[in-house]
Amino acid sequence: MNNILKRTLLPSLMAASLAGVTLVPAKPAAADDQVLTDAGIGAVTNVVTGAVRGRGNVLRNGLRGAVTGAAVNGANGLRKHPRHRSAVQDVGVGAGASALTGVITGDRKDTLGNAVDGAAVGGVIHLLTK
Repeated sequence: MNNILKRTLLPSLMAASLAGVTLVPAKPAAADDQVLTDAGIGAVTNVVTGAVRGRGNVLRNGLRGAVTGAAVNGANGLRKHPRHRSAVQDVGVGAGASALTGVITGDRKDTLGNAVDGAAVGGVIHLLTK
């Protein structure tokens, strides 16, 4: 993507999404009492997958994994029956959250790898907290 286009499009897109998220919430965040557990599982899983892939440092991978775990937990809290977790939802939310967190933390070169790491985090959380 052209640098000029990036510099003009991305800030306005981020500002619009931030305004939409903060000003017009459709439903309040719904993290449950297991959010710290899921964040811990996410951090450990993402550190391991980052080490296996040889990408990033431990701190950045752990941070991205913790945020991903919290996002998976929050998305699960929006379900009518939170005890009936969806593997597809957990993996999808994990992939999206990790890719977005990677972009925010400055790891823009490996967005697909971040999404794969996040999908692994969502899958592990689904298996361990099912």
